[in-house]
Amino acid sequence: MNPSATAYDDSFRTLLNDCTELVIPVVNEAFGEDYTGTEEIIFSPNEHFLNQDGGNEEKRVTDAAFSIVRADGARKRYHIECEANLDDTIIVRMFEYDAQIALDDGKMAGHTFTVSFPHSAVLALRHTEKTPDTMHIRVVTPGGGTGYDVPVVKVQQYSLEEIFRKKLLFFLPYYIFCHEKELAACEDDGEKLKLLTDEYRHIRERLDGLQEAGELSSFTKNAICAMITHVLELIAEKYQNVREGVEHIMGGKVVEYEAKTIYNEGISIGLDRGRDEGINIGIDRGRDEERKLAVAENEERARDMIRDRMELPLVEKYTHLSMPRIRELARGLGML
Repeated sequence: MNPSATAYDDSFRTLLNDCTELVIPVVNEAFGEDYTGTEEIIFSPNEHFLNQDGGNEEKRVTDAAFSIVRADGARKRYHIECEANLDDTIIVRMFEYDAQIALDDGKMAGHTFTVSFPHSAVLALRHTEKTPDTMHIRVVTPGGGTGYDVPVVKVQQYSLEEIFRKKLLFFLPYYIFCHEKELAACEDDGEKLKLLTDEYRHIRERLDGLQEAGELSSFTKNAICAMITHVLELIAEKYQNVREGVEHIMGGKVVEYEAKTIYNEGISIGLDRGRDEGINIGIDRGRDEERKLAVAENEERARDMIRDRMELPLVEKYTHLSMPRIRELARGLGML
């Protein structure tokens, strides 16, 4: 067992990039928004370069920077960082990231340069009694002072019932943090281990129910289960019984790769129907129809990114389209 030291960040970025719809309830919770899930999400580059003395550049990588566009065209920008352990440096880093995001999208009109800061929040996987609910950034300029709040969303405060009621499925890979201090006891006590695995069996049953009701795709469900396992491998690295018990319920470590293969080939629905009905023709039709649908959706997403002048390598990364096809789409939009 060689768990990734970046498992928490990996899970965050995987769900953000591959299951983008899951971030909408997180934004609603953090910022008090009322998005319905039908809005358009447009990602911004997450790599920024700060000029240093001597002409050198220092790279900054944000966890999530994106815009949400309502049907009426109203648009807001957001920045979220996922932190396992908060310290006093996080608010400094949040300002650095926010300032760079604002600079990247700055507008020059005449002799006036305008920068708009994003709405920012921290997703705290652990917290203590001293962890604030809100941090504040105060900026003093020659023209006066201003500032803004940075809410801290404490994942450990959310019960399973609240997670499902508020549709905060993005939090499920990190639910194990609620039991972090109990893992040693669960490893050696069969009854306590059963209580823990029963909870994860409940999670799996709820996810299966959402899929059956058409509220969650097979791909998204499998991705969530895979990230639950991925995070568990790190946080329960020393507890084999805990890992194996939860992994068995979630479907093991291969789910992530199976889910991504299904998604990239665009055949998830066809495979599900084919398995359920035992009809091979269902798989063939599913492959054909879902491949076309997946390609069309990815190409439309790519067009939006190109219109927003996102760098083409990033478009390739987030859409899985080939670079020649992306360049063709850009030429069609008159952007190349």
